[in-house]
Amino acid sequence: MGLSERERAECRKLLELLETDELMALADTVTNRLVLPEGRQEAIHAILVYSESVEELLKRKKVYRDTIFKYLTGQGVVVSPGSEKHQLIHCAKKHCSGQLKDHIAKTEDIKPNKQNCEQRQKQQDENDWHGLGREFCQWFFELLNSQHPLGRPSKEQWGPQHFWEDVKLKFCYNTLEQNMEEYVGAELVSLRLLSLVKEEYLLLNPNLDSGGLKCVISPHGLVLVAVAGTVHRGNICLGIFEQIFGLIRCPIRENTWKIKLTNLKIVGENALEPGAQVQKPSIKYESNELTELYNGKELSMIEPQILSNMCTELGE
Repeated sequence: MGLSERERAECRKLLELLETDELMALADTVTNRLVLPEGRQEAIHAILVYSESVEELLKRKKVYRDTIFKYLTGQGVVVSPGSEKHQLIHCAKKHCSGQLKDHIAKTEDIKPNKQNCEQRQKQQDENDWHGLGREFCQWFFELLNSQHPLGRPSKEQWGPQHFWEDVKLKFCYNTLEQNMEEYVGAELVSLRLLSLVKEEYLLLNPNLDSGGLKCVISPHGLVLVAVAGTVHRGNICLGIFEQIFGLIRCPIRENTWKIKLTNLKIVGENALEPGAQVQKPSIKYESNELTELYNGKELSMIEPQILSNMCTELGE
């Protein structure tokens, strides 16, 4: 794929902000040590040639958050000083592709408008959290499905290390009748989810389009990710699922989020109304409804009736 001409020009500006030793180390990583540049410009050239995309380049550990922030502000892109690296990458990607050109203003040209600023910030925040939710779901379900006996092995290991020690899981499944299970603790939650794919041979296929994924953040910093999808065994679609995650950032490892709580609802095709077809699953809740539903409440305390409503909505 590679970088476009505009993306190369913008990424070059960012790379110029790196120290020479950082550039050399980054060139080694990007080219897998197959290219040995003799100076800064050769290193930059090699990095640009061998980078597949802006996102891939900016996600490198040697491209620091502060560097991306400095680059964006230097280009007149207004970003919050408290933005995390994944948020800055999202913004930088849009700027490099020219999608932010209508929203860029040099500091001296900014005309204060509180309402417009709040609306723009709200939209930017929603995009940032949606990007985080999408990235998390891609990682989570790819890793979980890789544990299937016939799945493609993952380099990363599944286990309790991805959950907080006091994580809570509420698992509700409805085939011919509704069943409810609850688990507390990283080990138990990890093993129960693992058994779905390793012992029951299920595969969860999330719908990561805009309708199948919602992501919001609570005032306390809990990120809520709601995703819907289909459940498969082999080539057979068994039904649909909805899973809601509560994520909290790990204070030790940068840009790492761990699962604090999760709620999984599976509805078998035979539990749907007669004649109903399994349509493309979607999340019916609006972002503000998710926030109101979980603000100040533990996910494990959701009433069964609410879960039943989720089931009904997904079957519509």
